[in-house]
Order: sequence, then C-alpha cells, then structure tokens
Amino acid sequence: MKAVILLSGGMDSYTAAAIARDSGYDLYVLTVWYGQRHAQEIAAARRVAQALGVKAHRELTVDLASLGGSALLGDGDIPKGGPDPGIIPATYVPARNTVLLSLALAWAEVLGAFDIFIGVNALDYSGYPDCRPEYIQAFEQMASYATKAGVEGGRFHIHAPLVSLTKAEIVKRGIALGLDYGLTHSCYDPQLDGRPCGQCDSCVLRARGFAEAGVKDPLL
Repeated sequence: MKAVILLSGGMDSYTAAAIARDSGYDLYVLTVWYGQRHAQEIAAARRVAQALGVKAHRELTVDLASLGGSALLGDGDIPKGGPDPGIIPATYVPARNTVLLSLALAWAEVLGAFDIFIGVNALDYSGYPDCRPEYIQAFEQMASYATKAGVEGGRFHIHAPLVSLTKAEIVKRGIALGLDYGLTHSCYDPQLDGRPCGQCDSCVLRARGFAEAGVKDPLL
C-alpha cells in the first residue's frame, strides 16, 4: 500500500508518518517550503525521512510569504507565552493546510495512492481552523469530486491519526513506535544557533506534552 505523508519535520508529522508505516504503508513523503521563518524544519524533515526509511521524499516550494498574512511568514512578531484558547493566533497561515493537502492529493493521484496522512491535532492545538476534524472530512469529500481518480470511482482517505490525541498521548505513541524526537524541530522562532526559543506556542505545547508524558525532551 502507498501513502502520501505531509512531513514538516515536527514531532506531529513524524508520529503520523510512523503510524502509517506501522500500519503497513509504503511512505511517500512531501515537505513544502512555503516561506516559513522556521526553515530549520526542512532539514529536520530530511532527517526524519531518512530515519523512517521512506520510499521517496519530495520537496516543493510554494511562496506563501509573498502573500503574507501570518507571523510565520514574517508579518509581525511570533506570539510568546503559549496559546490563548478560542483565539486564532497570529501564526495562522491563510489556507496553509488546504494548499499542502492539495499538493499531497496531486502526488497521490499520480502515484495511484488513495491514502494521505497529515499530523493535525485538534486538542492540544493553537486554534487553527484547518486542524479540525470537520475540515479533514470536508477535504476528503472534496477530493472525490476534484480528481480524475475520484470521478472514476476511487476513494481518497485523509488520515489524521493524531487529531483527537493530547500532546502527551502523541509523545507516548511515538516513544512506543521507537521514534527519536531529537531529529525533529518544532519552534516557530528559533534562536540564531537553531535552538528552540522555549516560549512560542509550539514550544509551550511541546514542553507540556513531554512533561505530562513523563519523558525528557531530547532537544533540551
């Protein structure tokens, strides 16, 4: 079985990819440079892909930074102190997951694959509307209408195996799968030497996950 995996280099996409591998899929991973200021995650994605033993790894460039609209793309400062429940943060990138899933869908159709994995999470997340289960379901339905393979009877499945897990549960699942989270990168605003800032939403959620799982973060 073939599956296309959106691989950012963070701990969530790494864990989702490992779950796909554990389920028997051959991994075809896709990493997208979209102008994100935390570009260290691209190098992390390469490390993770090698560790997973993927069948193929594609890297694409889509310059969302030219459109702006997000602190992750250089518009304003990265918020610090952790996510504020109920508020979509400045790090939201307009239509990012729609763009990424569309690219994954295109490659899946070329490969003759009908399974796409994405590491979105709707519990310990930072308020992104495109990380919710209803969004994943809607995209899956759209994929059947928007593709030649779908019109001819194929059924695409968008797998979000982490969507209902806490960060601690994600950490525990990854450890059980033998993952080395020292290969990953999560920080939105890394220091000049690449070390995590420890204060952005992503760092706060990651630290909380490892603490609640009772596991030391190998990056610290």
